[in-house]
Amino acid sequence: MRLLIVTDEMEVGGSQRQIVRLLRHIDRERFQPSVLYFRNRSHLVDELEEMGIPVLQVPKRRPLDPRFVAGLARRIREGGYDVMHCFAFSAELWGMVAHGVNGRGGFVSSIRGRYEWYSPLQWRIKRWVSRYSDCVVSNSRAGADYALERMGLEPERVEVVYNGIEIPPEVPADRLAALRASLGIGDGEVMGLFVGRFVEHKNLPSLVRAMAVLKESGPVPVMCLAGDGELRSRVETEIVRRGLEGCFRLLGQRDDVEQLMQAADFVVLPSFREGLSNTILEGMAAGRPVVASRVGGNVELLEHERTGLLYPSDDHLALARAMGRLVGDVELRRRLGTEARRVAERRFSIPAMVQRMESIYEQTGRAA
Repeated sequence: MRLLIVTDEMEVGGSQRQIVRLLRHIDRERFQPSVLYFRNRSHLVDELEEMGIPVLQVPKRRPLDPRFVAGLARRIREGGYDVMHCFAFSAELWGMVAHGVNGRGGFVSSIRGRYEWYSPLQWRIKRWVSRYSDCVVSNSRAGADYALERMGLEPERVEVVYNGIEIPPEVPADRLAALRASLGIGDGEVMGLFVGRFVEHKNLPSLVRAMAVLKESGPVPVMCLAGDGELRSRVETEIVRRGLEGCFRLLGQRDDVEQLMQAADFVVLPSFREGLSNTILEGMAAGRPVVASRVGGNVELLEHERTGLLYPSDDHLALARAMGRLVGDVELRRRLGTEARRVAERRFSIPAMVQRMESIYEQTGRAA
C-alpha cells in the first residue's frame, strides 16, 4: 500500500517527531511510505532519508500560490498513492484540494490540538476538510471532543490514537555528567528543560516570569531551552531585561533530545494549549517529572502529584511554586519520575500507536 504523509513544515516539532516515529516502525512489507512537505527542512528529513523513505518538497511561497497547488497535485498524481494522511491546517487544506483534483485513494486528516485560536473561517475550512476525509485521527480525547463540538461532526468519524513514545535506554551516568557540564550546569545545580518551538502558544514568557520569581524567592534551577522559532529574539530580550542570563541556556534545535531529557532533573511545558504533547511523553519516558499547564491533552497524560505537577494555564506564580518544589525536593523528583516512566511504558507505547495507524490506513485504502 502506497502511503503519503503530508505536512506543511519539517522543522522540529511534536507532529514532525511523531511522523518520524510512525514511519520508523511501520511494517515496510505492507506499506510503502513517502513524506511530502512545503517548507522548513530539519534533521528530521535526514533521518527519514537514512531510513530509505522518499521525502519530497513542494515549496509554498505565499498564502495563495497557484504554482504550488499545481505542483502538489502533480506530485500526488505521479505517486499513485493509496492513502494520503495530512498533518496541520495548511497541509490538510491544500492536500485535500490536490487529492480532489486527482480523485484517487483514501484521505485521512488530523486533529492535533483543541484549535481554540481558529477563526470562524478556519473552522469552516476544518469542517469542510473533515467531512471530505475518509477518517479523522485525533491524538487526544480532549482535542477530538472540542473539534466535534465545533464542527458538528459525527463521533464515529473520529479515531483517537495517542502518540507513541520510545522508552529510551538509560544513558550512562558519566555521559550525562559530561553533557550537563557541556551545558554549563555546575555540580549541585538543578537542571530544568523545555523542548519545543519558540511560538506564541508555548507561552515561554510565562516561564521567564516564573524564573524571575524563583530568583527572588529561593533556589533557582538552570533552565535549558531546546528549540527555535519565530519568537526566539523576544524570549532572549525578556531574559536579558529581567537579568536572568545566568539562569537560562538557549540550546537551539537539538538532535539529542533523549539524552537531554535524562540529563535534566525535570521538564517544563508552560503552553497556553496542547494536543497530546510529545515533550511530556518524552519526559515521562525518560523518567523525569514534568511540570505542565492544565490545558488540552496534558491532563490525559499527567496525573497531578503522581506522575507530574499540573498548574493553571498562564499562572506564572503557580508555575514558580511547582518548579520550586522540584528544585528543593530530590525525593519528590524521584517518585514522580519513576511513576511517569511506568505509565509511559504501559499506556503510550510505539507498537500500540503503529498498530492502530496501520489498521486505519488499511481500512481507508480498501474503502477508497
